Amino acid sequence: MSIFRNATFETSVAQHAALPVGKGPEIAFAGRSNAGKSSAINTLAGHTRLAYVSRTPGRTQLINFFRLNCGAALVDLPGYGYAQVPEAVRRQWQGLLENYLKRRENLIGLVLIMDARHPLTPLDRAMIEWFSPTDKPMHVMLTKSDKLSRNEANKTLFAVRNALVPLGERVTIQLFSSLKKTGVAECEAVVAGWLGLAPSGGQ
Repeated sequence: MSIFRNATFETSVAQHAALPVGKGPEIAFAGRSNAGKSSAINTLAGHTRLAYVSRTPGRTQLINFFRLNCGAALVDLPGYGYAQVPEAVRRQWQGLLENYLKRRENLIGLVLIMDARHPLTPLDRAMIEWFSPTDKPMHVMLTKSDKLSRNEANKTLFAVRNALVPLGERVTIQLFSSLKKTGVAECEAVVAGWLGLAPSGGQ
């Protein structure tokens, strides 16, 4: 059984002070608005609407906690970087993200979602800079890879991997497609390693 299957919604918070007491290891998912984060979470969980997929990028303004069968939590962080929201809201999101990524003791790893067509934007690099000092593992998922040819996708994978070499072996990178449901097992294996679990034999 997949690690992410049968995930159940637990709570949503809008401020760092409202974060729940940690009940187990937490795997955070972050990404630029409209990079395909919610679709990726839904694909991993085998659920069409576990994470809300909005036609309006930047609509998800909360940290959402989903409990997994293994006892860990999948933590869906607000999409970052969407310009058409008030400056005060953007500042609140940034503070919430940065505080969670730097200070949350239960957080064991970050899955960073990037659109394969537009990877390593300045905001993606800022997210990496916030998280890197924690020395916790990070897994980069290059989503929407189906929109590139196989050659283009592989070139992008190589370029991103090369750019992140200075961060060492704690950073892993893969291609992913929610539409074609490719890359699920690879992400499963990485997160299973973080949790000290045997990877699932199926999706």
